[in-house]
Amino acid sequence: MKISARNILKGKVTEIVTGATTSHVRIDIGGSVIVTASITNEAVADLQLEKGKQAYAVIKASDVMVGID
Repeated sequence: MKISARNILKGKVTEIVTGATTSHVRIDIGGSVIVTASITNEAVADLQLEKGKQAYAVIKASDVMVGID
């Protein structure tokens, strides 16, 4: 499979927090960096995600927002 996203970060699933319809999947990409993705529970099941499994965080964004306090 080829995709247009250029930010593909390989890592390992460290935690899956399942809600009513959406799960938060945390992926350790190394260097003490954790990426969190919000995906549907159906996607978690389809991908057979579980703690310890290798996965990729694929990031494609046309905008980056910056905020301050």
